[in-house]
Amino acid sequence: MLPVPLLYLIVVLVWGSTWYAIKLQLGPVAEELSVAYRFALASVCLFALTAVSGRSLRVPRENYPGVVLQGLLMFSISYLLVYFGSGFITTGLVAVLYSLIIVFNGVFEWLFFRTLFDRRLVLASIIGLSGIALVFWPEVASVSLNDRVLQGVAWTLGSVAFASLGNMVAIRNTTRAVPVTLINAHGMIWGAALSFMIALSLDRPIHFALTADYVVSLMFLAVFGSCVAFGCYLALLKRIGAARASYVSLLFPVVALLISTIYVDYRWSGAAMSGVMLILTGNWLALSRLPKRNRH
Repeated sequence: MLPVPLLYLIVVLVWGSTWYAIKLQLGPVAEELSVAYRFALASVCLFALTAVSGRSLRVPRENYPGVVLQGLLMFSISYLLVYFGSGFITTGLVAVLYSLIIVFNGVFEWLFFRTLFDRRLVLASIIGLSGIALVFWPEVASVSLNDRVLQGVAWTLGSVAFASLGNMVAIRNTTRAVPVTLINAHGMIWGAALSFMIALSLDRPIHFALTADYVVSLMFLAVFGSCVAFGCYLALLKRIGAARASYVSLLFPVVALLISTIYVDYRWSGAAMSGVMLILTGNWLALSRLPKRNRH
């Protein structure tokens, strides 16, 4: 079993770098279809891994509705809504809004599982959210609340809410004696099916881009961004709770900007550097004092 810090690091580095892979997916293939292809391929990989390991591919009937619900929420609806929102607002504002999943997870954990609010985690969240706002301050400060922006905000917040509800279902699923790999394999194929049906209902042209950029980015998103990262993330949910696990969302943009510094000559401002320091401080507060039962 991997230690919590390593799980956390894997999720941050992989999902932080998927921003660039997702950009390569945009183009002639409709977003709904790209999401469907990604999770269908990831599901096939996970089923193959489960079969090779000699384990059963079957999920107990009583657990299957939860697996399906997790798949629809986490591997379809939340992804599609954030794609829709990104068409109306800047990437920076999407990152700021998506970081609110920390708040949603904390509230939903209390609502569904009666998990008490941790004052240390609340403080960490305030510091971290302030940091992410500073990192993207130029984009945040220039926002004009017109109809397009409000529509983008609504789509993105809807994505955050559905993703957080998916996290709650995942917590429930991982407490049952079903391997995370198998939960994800079944859940992802349901998410892919829903995304494909949505594409059909919206009359999207059924297309697959046989270009190196599209195929390589799809493979990266399916294998690393889905199979590996989601497996590690669900392990974090089980061991440190949804609120702490979702703190990784604050570090994704930092990883993306570090990559931009190397490859596209991103220039750091004083506000951005201050924001990163706040995010790191918030991470330290959130993770340095975990409940004893969760230290593995």
